[in-house]
Amino acid sequence: MDEIRQKLALLDEQLTSRKDSFKKIAATAPLLFAATGLIAGIIIQNAFPLPPIASLISLLISAVLCITIYKNKQTDSNALIFLSCAAVICFASLGSIRLTGYKQLSPNNISNFILDSEQSRLATIRGSLITEPYTAKNERWHFAKFAYTGAYSSFYLKLGEIKTTTGWQRATGKIRVYISEPTLDLEVGDYIQADCWLGRFKKATNPGQFDVAEYLANRNIFITASVKSRGNIELLEVHPAGLFIRLKTKLKQIATEALLDSSPPQESSYGLLNALLLGNRGNIDSETYKSFQKTGLLHFISLSGMHLAIFVGIIWWLCKSIGLLKPARAVIIFLLVVPPRAPTLRAAIIAFVFCVSLLFRRSSNSLNTLSLAAIILLLIQPTGLFTAGWQLSFTAVLGIILFTNRIHFFLYEKIANLSFGKTTKPFFRIAAKSGVYLLQLFSVGIAAWLAGAGILLYHFYTINPLTCLWTVIAFPFVAVILTVGYLKIVLSFLLPTVSLMLSFVAAALADWLIWLVKFISDLDISQILIGHVPIMLIVFYYCFIFFAGFIYFRNHRLKKVICIAACLLIIVFLTGLKWQRTHPKDLTITALDVGHGQAILVEFPGRTKILFDAGSLHRHNVGSKIISPFLDYKGIGKIDSKIISHGDVDHINAIPEVVENCKVDSIYANEGFLSELKENPRNTVKFLTDFLFQRGLGIQPLADGFNLYSNTDIKFLWPNKKFLKDIAELSNNNKSLVSLIEFSGVKVLLCSDIEYFAQEKLFEIHPDLKADIVVVPHHGSAKTLSEDFITKLNAKILISSCGRGNYQKCLLTPGINKTKSFYTAGDGAISICINRDSRVKSSAYIF
Repeated sequence: MDEIRQKLALLDEQLTSRKDSFKKIAATAPLLFAATGLIAGIIIQNAFPLPPIASLISLLISAVLCITIYKNKQTDSNALIFLSCAAVICFASLGSIRLTGYKQLSPNNISNFILDSEQSRLATIRGSLITEPYTAKNERWHFAKFAYTGAYSSFYLKLGEIKTTTGWQRATGKIRVYISEPTLDLEVGDYIQADCWLGRFKKATNPGQFDVAEYLANRNIFITASVKSRGNIELLEVHPAGLFIRLKTKLKQIATEALLDSSPPQESSYGLLNALLLGNRGNIDSETYKSFQKTGLLHFISLSGMHLAIFVGIIWWLCKSIGLLKPARAVIIFLLVVPPRAPTLRAAIIAFVFCVSLLFRRSSNSLNTLSLAAIILLLIQPTGLFTAGWQLSFTAVLGIILFTNRIHFFLYEKIANLSFGKTTKPFFRIAAKSGVYLLQLFSVGIAAWLAGAGILLYHFYTINPLTCLWTVIAFPFVAVILTVGYLKIVLSFLLPTVSLMLSFVAAALADWLIWLVKFISDLDISQILIGHVPIMLIVFYYCFIFFAGFIYFRNHRLKKVICIAACLLIIVFLTGLKWQRTHPKDLTITALDVGHGQAILVEFPGRTKILFDAGSLHRHNVGSKIISPFLDYKGIGKIDSKIISHGDVDHINAIPEVVENCKVDSIYANEGFLSELKENPRNTVKFLTDFLFQRGLGIQPLADGFNLYSNTDIKFLWPNKKFLKDIAELSNNNKSLVSLIEFSGVKVLLCSDIEYFAQEKLFEIHPDLKADIVVVPHHGSAKTLSEDFITKLNAKILISSCGRGNYQKCLLTPGINKTKSFYTAGDGAISICINRDSRVKSSAYIF
């Protein structure tokens, strides 16, 4: 009967006229117009800043208009239209004012003391800890144990004072503090004094790289403080945190201990349980995390309404069993235990409204409640609108609200003839009944996917068309794990023995879920990597979704034709974009900014992609943070060849992460690297070869050259065969591979780290060597470059892959100022494009 009623309601909705539909929305979800206006105002103010006085005048006029219409109690359609438009304008003006006020910093804000984004300043500061110190161990970086710096701690500090030449001066604002060693003896509320280096967060310098500076700027955090050691921090006063903070910390501690009070489960299941139940994703191993990401099931380990609903349901059932009915208390407890992210807060607001509606015996409208949650969160932090997490959270729920019933009834009609509902056999009756619930779950998955697909494509460059199916398969495991896990946490205070038994059940279920997700991921059919797409395509996609869902035509065939045409247009555009990126006509060379290190991607005409080196001396985990995101941004899912120039750590320590995140067909190295491997390899070289061997990748010797394309050639000029017998006597840098790439008459020379000896011998062997584009040897260092090396090459473009520490020294390189020069430290990622007509186009990521 419920399905029949829902279907009749859907038919009524489709037959309702536009004015009646508008009147119905205005009556049942009036906050939708307010939320729409608020979002529009924030977007407009961010793109085209308006003076506050204009927004204030608009706010006052529209507010007066709203009050006038409302007091007159006009209920006709025209009055409702005017009221809704006035509400949109009113809240748009409010959004503009709120964003302006949020970004307006006080005169003594710490960001006003640090104006230069490139220079750091030695300072002594005082302030109070507002978050617990978090210790990062770089466990997802395979080469972490060889890094110059090990584990470090970080926390957020609310500033109080800064020491100047005239004494202590009041300072405001929040900063992020990094300590170069683990620090566990500081707590929230402690008032400290720290000697540190203050500097601004650096913006992303590579395509696809996560922009930490932009992310924290949305939270009004612009400054970072680097502290050498715990000894540079003095604890001035131990200020106990407020009641709310202490209660939250205590509940979080109790929940964690209750979850893991028994014998520790396997590391993978421990990390998954911690993420599923408490939202702490830092303990998930990289392989499990990647599997959830690849299958599109990452939303399961991001706390949301599903987690809150199960937790509240358990508390509700327990309270009802003992004669209480206080589900709202469960919402408070849940919020105190888990991290306050946008999905969690959104779900909590909806749950509170639901509880209040029960208290007053009123039914709540889901669309109106979602709008209220958006308004509250945007008024608190308007810049949250521009984050991927906020957008995905609200669009997915909006899609579920608007499209689930329609999709469910559409699918139900299509498979109605296959229903087993009329059979008398118990098995088929059970299958039919469970099939209805699975179909409902599948419909929810499709609705959420349709709503979030555009945002996922824009921010993460992928399409996961099978996510709906995987959600149906994995959901039973997740639901049972959440139920058992939360029940275990609650029962740990009442029935410890039962709680202990449930811990083993939860661990076993977590292991099964991990196996299932990895199995699906290994099928390699879940994800389509597209790469970066223009924003207008995303706008067109959501216009298409809106048209298909809410614009009604009397001629249904005409609407169907338009929808099919729009859908085909999107598919053709994405297919063409993917083909263009996987089958380029030109040669493109990109030197990524990895600091003092090297990672150069060469995209040859056709389909061949070769990555030369991958590593950095001072930056952590550039494979996961820079190289892999860049490959995703470019839509590259496979590297044909990975070439290692030599065994220095700043050229190899990102290779494991690249291999994990991108398919690599083969790995090559020159004789210098292989000879070291046979005789007395360094720990880093042996570690890399062992890692690759475990994944079925052996390091092969380089041939004289590759035949890549009709007019493309690559040769390896050094080490030369004449010097192979003396290869062991050469320094590591002089064993470096020198490669010459030629396309349409343009020559590109990759010099790696060769020094004086190799530079001189190179010209002895190839006296007529010339190159149009040169990657300067040894990161552009002037100390190891012969004076006439650059001059003899007669290069037109020079590229130095250098760190910020030796950026100024690179400017002194002999001959480098006489030609067009790029430095990754100052220019970011550098891209060189050579077309078939021998024309060369160069560009830098930082303009």
